[in-house]
Amino acid sequence: MEIEKAAELGFCTGVRRAIDILERAAREIGPLQTLGPVVHNQQVVEGLARSGIKAVESLDHLQGNILAISSHGVSPQVLEQIRDRGLQIVDTTCPFVRRAQVAARRLAQAGFLVIVFGEESHPEVQGVLGWAEGKGLATLEPPRFDKMPRRIGIISQTTQSYSGFARFVASFIGSDLATLSELRVVNTICDATRERQQAALELASRVDLIVVVGGRNSANSRGLAEICAAAGVETYHIERAGEIDPAWLRNHRRVGVTAGASTPDQAIEEVIAKLKHLDR
Repeated sequence: MEIEKAAELGFCTGVRRAIDILERAAREIGPLQTLGPVVHNQQVVEGLARSGIKAVESLDHLQGNILAISSHGVSPQVLEQIRDRGLQIVDTTCPFVRRAQVAARRLAQAGFLVIVFGEESHPEVQGVLGWAEGKGLATLEPPRFDKMPRRIGIISQTTQSYSGFARFVASFIGSDLATLSELRVVNTICDATRERQQAALELASRVDLIVVVGGRNSANSRGLAEICAAAGVETYHIERAGEIDPAWLRNHRRVGVTAGASTPDQAIEEVIAKLKHLDR
């Protein structure tokens, strides 16, 4: 059995940056807490906890006066609450998420209804909606309006697929363009997402089974699994090497491995080692 890794997989620069900031802060100022997990990967969260960096679900659960903002960012309303409490902030917001926040604010201030192509419950999307100043909504399906807004601005959750975003935008052009006075689209999908999706598609053309390594609550990892499955290759999404079922590998000669942008190198190597062990 041949095992091939995708050309681009695992940690993106935004995740590495967030972890570096947190680890440096922990060394310099001691243990600290993050508002929610810094990234959607349990192994990363567990590793940071061993370094004294632990996640809390809300400001009410915070202990101490230092709080880290996760790579997903927060809304200006949450930022104001943090400052009102006099907390020291360690900000690890991904630069691509920051760009989406700025785009949402500028569109809203220019009089557009901001539509975010993304998962409404995702912390990144909730934060971005906050920057839209109450003039936004999030959805993965084209919304239906009783009265179509005259000006619509469309942006994307940074980890959504390009193909999905393109279809979403096309739905407005195809059915609602005549009723709009202005439609503005800002591509806020991050480069790492595009690179990993393209590499996964290329890998899917060369293998007959793909293992996607990443947190199940990771939007970009789920997106990779969806893209690979849609390409017609047998696909399994796992978080850890121990989840691999030997039965998956029967009658497969070429196995591909890819991983989401929040998946650590160690998790990827453990999966590859397990696949090699099962091939003995």
